Amino acid sequence: MLMRLQNAIGRDDLIEQMVLLWGESTPDLESAASVKSVNLIVGYDSSPKSHTALDISLLIAHQTRIATKAHVTVQAVYVLEDNQNSHLLDVLPQKEVVNSGFSHRFSLNSPAISTSNRIYQRVFNQTYKFASAERILWQARCLAEEWQSYFKAHLRFGCLADELKKVIASEAASLLFLGCNSPQHPIIQKLKYSCPCPVLGIPHCIDNEQGYS
Repeated sequence: MLMRLQNAIGRDDLIEQMVLLWGESTPDLESAASVKSVNLIVGYDSSPKSHTALDISLLIAHQTRIATKAHVTVQAVYVLEDNQNSHLLDVLPQKEVVNSGFSHRFSLNSPAISTSNRIYQRVFNQTYKFASAERILWQARCLAEEWQSYFKAHLRFGCLADELKKVIASEAASLLFLGCNSPQHPIIQKLKYSCPCPVLGIPHCIDNEQGYS
C-alpha cells in the first residue's frame, strides 16, 4: 500500500517516515494480493493532523481497490476519553446570574445552585459532547463520500489507546492511521506493547497542527 502511495506522489521515503509501529503481527505479504476485504482504522478528532491521516487512508483505500479489486473500508474512530467524563461542573467557568435588577457572580458549585440546576447543567454538557462527536464523525463521513469510499464511524468511550485496540480487534483491521509523525508520541507509546496491527502516521514533510490522534 505504501509503495503505491510513494509512486503516486513521487517520493521514496514514506515507509521510513510513516510506519511508527509494526504491531504484534505484520501482514503476510505473500497472501496480501488474495485478500478480498481490508479494513483501515483512523483515529479521528477533526484536528488538522487527524484530518490528514484520514485523507491518506482514503487515498490508500482508493489505490488498493483499483489495484487489487479488494473491498476496502475506511473506519473513523472518535473516542471520548475518561478524563472528559469527569465532573464537568468543576471545570466550567463561573456563571453570571441576574436577579432583581442586579447581578452577582458566583461559582456553579455554590450552594445557591439547586440540585435540579446541577442535573440540568450535567445533562446539557453531556448532550453538547454527543452533538460535538456527531459533528466530528459527520465531517469524516463527508470526506469519505468525496472519495466514494466505503466508510464506517465509531464513537467510543474510555481510554483512547484501549478503545482503538478494541476496534482494531473487532474489525480485524489491517492498519491503524494516526495524526502524529513520531514513534515517541504519547499515544504510540501507549500502543506499542499490544497493538494488534501496524500503525501509520503522517509524513514529516506535512507540517500541520498537533492532533491525534
